[in-house]
Amino acid sequence: MADVAIAARMNQLPIGSMHRKITAIIGISLFFDLFDVFLAGVLGTVLTKEFHISGAAQPLLLGSAFLGMFLGAIALNGLADRIGRRRAILFVLVVYSLFTFLGAFSSNVAFLIVMRFLAGLGIGGLPPLADTYLSEMIPAAHRGRMTAWAYTLGFCAMPIEGFLARWLVPTHYGMAGWRWLFIVGSLGAIVVWLLQHHLPESPRWLESMGRVEEARAIVSKLEASAGQTVAAQPVRDTWVEPQKVPLSTLFSADFAKRTVMLWIFQILQTFGYYGFGTLVPLVLASKGITVTSSLTYLTLSFLGYPFGSLLSLPVIERIQRKWLIVLSALCMAVFGILFGMSTAPGLITAFGFLYTLSSNIFSNAFHVFQAEIYPTAIRATAAGSAYSLSRLMSGLMPFLLLPVLKAHGATAMFAVVACAMVLIMIDVGALGPRTSGRALEEMNESVIVHAGSPLNG
Repeated sequence: MADVAIAARMNQLPIGSMHRKITAIIGISLFFDLFDVFLAGVLGTVLTKEFHISGAAQPLLLGSAFLGMFLGAIALNGLADRIGRRRAILFVLVVYSLFTFLGAFSSNVAFLIVMRFLAGLGIGGLPPLADTYLSEMIPAAHRGRMTAWAYTLGFCAMPIEGFLARWLVPTHYGMAGWRWLFIVGSLGAIVVWLLQHHLPESPRWLESMGRVEEARAIVSKLEASAGQTVAAQPVRDTWVEPQKVPLSTLFSADFAKRTVMLWIFQILQTFGYYGFGTLVPLVLASKGITVTSSLTYLTLSFLGYPFGSLLSLPVIERIQRKWLIVLSALCMAVFGILFGMSTAPGLITAFGFLYTLSSNIFSNAFHVFQAEIYPTAIRATAAGSAYSLSRLMSGLMPFLLLPVLKAHGATAMFAVVACAMVLIMIDVGALGPRTSGRALEEMNESVIVHAGSPLNG
């Protein structure tokens, strides 16, 4: 098998039991990660009253975890290119789990802000790591669908968190109910550590590090779990990547357009995606809705997250990823403004649901997309550095959008969000490459070799 590329063997496989286990474990990891991301947003009004938070400190509480995510997305994804995808994922889980647990015992707002920042170091590292890992483990023809399944499982966290908040916040089981939400959010590392022996290292990463025999052994297990060996079907390609690719590749003539496109996208997407999930309790409060009622509306709106993720499954391999991002961004712009204008409970819930549904079609498409457009040796670093910009903007977002909300109301705030979504549509539509169904090595051929010879363009 020495003359058969590892990537070619992986791309020709059908989905087997090992692929499904990997997808499920990553989905469970994302569940707890996303649960943690939205904690401060869901509890925004509750924590404001608990700690008598001033208007000046409120954006800092909401943004502290995102600022930690900014640093975590850079550092921990760079680490994954050096120590491996699997080890980096497990390390990330420990970091965010530990500090989320400690956050449950905060005695004042300063301690909580620090714990949210430190938890953010781990939270920010996981999504781009998961995107990179799944893109390298799943065959090209199934990459979008299986990644969407992982995120569908992960996005179940939002409505479950809403229901738990609706139940726990008014209670006091030994301590305030909101503290139990933090403890629930910290359990993710324990669950994944129990399952981690099912999580193999990425053969593509092993091969890029020169550990070819280890890579072949894992590919053989993938083939066995899928009921197929390399001899069972002709190999369709023999793309082979070099072991090392310099980080400057991000800004080379072949990849500069992709890097600019992805960085612009990540700077803007946070206004649409996290602008809703983080600030909607405060939006509802600005409409005069009580904490208890707002948690009910929030929970019903958050049902759109898993439903939107499910809706992406039949289309994510049929519609080019870039155009799926553009279409869903348009829907977010429209439904956001309608949500901001609504005052009736039924319309608030309906447009909130449609917004979150659209946003998770958007989210699934871009999570697959961002991990497809760079070579293996720098894939995690490239995705993580771009993703870190969205975390930085998420940290700054409350400072940018809350003043608009307070001064001009919800409709004006969502008009700002809509402008960001329109710019994303132009950016991705004009600069984004076509990726659906293509092998990772084929899309990144300008920095790899084919049959031992450099490729041009």
